[in-house]
Amino acid sequence: MDGTLLGPGGSLFAGSDGEVSLLGARAIEACLRADVEVVVMSGRRRDVAFEDARLLGQGSCIFEIGAGVVLEGETHWLTGSWQPDERTIHEQIELSGAPRLLLEEYSGCLEVHSPWHTGREVSHLLRGWVEPKEVNAMLAEHGHEGLELTDNGAVRRRSSALASLERVHAYHLRPRGVSKANAVAAHRRMRGYGPEDCIAIGDSREDLAVAAGVGRFFLVANALERDPKLAEIARCHRDVQVTEGSHGAGVYEAIVETLAAGG
Repeated sequence: MDGTLLGPGGSLFAGSDGEVSLLGARAIEACLRADVEVVVMSGRRRDVAFEDARLLGQGSCIFEIGAGVVLEGETHWLTGSWQPDERTIHEQIELSGAPRLLLEEYSGCLEVHSPWHTGREVSHLLRGWVEPKEVNAMLAEHGHEGLELTDNGAVRRRSSALASLERVHAYHLRPRGVSKANAVAAHRRMRGYGPEDCIAIGDSREDLAVAAGVGRFFLVANALERDPKLAEIARCHRDVQVTEGSHGAGVYEAIVETLAAGG
């Protein structure tokens, strides 16, 4: 959704340069006319992701960066040993002390991604600029092997505390093993799709990992503008193509090209 189908400001009708664009909506229209399922794959909360799917005429979504799949109204949790009980998984992670540890150890480099950090059921949403491998090693050293920090792409919002950072990305602190790639694979199994039956479109390193489980993966052009290293990472995957268009225009390009090829 954000940074892929949606343009700046989170609008379906916003082009990359602030112009009005209908190409994102036309991409969804093309899928609806061709009877192609569109699955929202997002870091957003479950209720928000499901509402996004409903607005697109769909009954499935992947929420909180792969923590679960909603399929025709039923939620399937993909969080391993971390399961909601009288407390949400988000509350369980809070009680572990890991979020506080990160904010203390990386003060000036990480902060909560306000105002979107509230109402979450699983992941803790942060923003800043850190190296996830380094952070995850630190978490393991402090007894938090069951958690990991993952990069979900560039964002625009930051507070004055992060003003000196060259760039700012959104990060999710989530149960280890949770990922969009695993959620895509779970959805495929539920629907009976093979990898060759599916394409995926995204704008982040987390999205790019989905490439291994689909027939073809498209990175929208704006992904490389905000994270130049993605080009190098993309070369490690097969069947990855960078679109000429950004945001919704890139999604439209990927959908039309795939449908025209009979995919």
